[in-house]
Amino acid sequence: MTMRSLAAGVLMVLMLVAGAAHAVLGDVKFQREEGGGDAAGSTPPAVFPHWKHRIQYKCYVCHPAIFQMKAGANDITMEQILAGKFCGTCHNGKQAWAVGFDTCPKCHVDE
Repeated sequence: MTMRSLAAGVLMVLMLVAGAAHAVLGDVKFQREEGGGDAAGSTPPAVFPHWKHRIQYKCYVCHPAIFQMKAGANDITMEQILAGKFCGTCHNGKQAWAVGFDTCPKCHVDE
């Protein structure tokens, strides 16, 4: 076992123990549109655990067919995800957990 794979395994265990997405180096924290998510009680921005996915999949699984490989290049909305685009391509209840009101805290974490 290499040091890199050991570190990746430790990171994976820590993320599973935490139970929710928390931004770590290499993750993507989505920016909200102006006025979205800043008010008290609103849904916080989503955090995409890039390293967790990168441990499990090769880059070509998502890039460039699902996501352009440039920060800010993908205009992602919940409507699109629920329609099976972007994250919804895999998070459909078959390949990975389905996106729904009961899974909001998996991505939308108030830090």
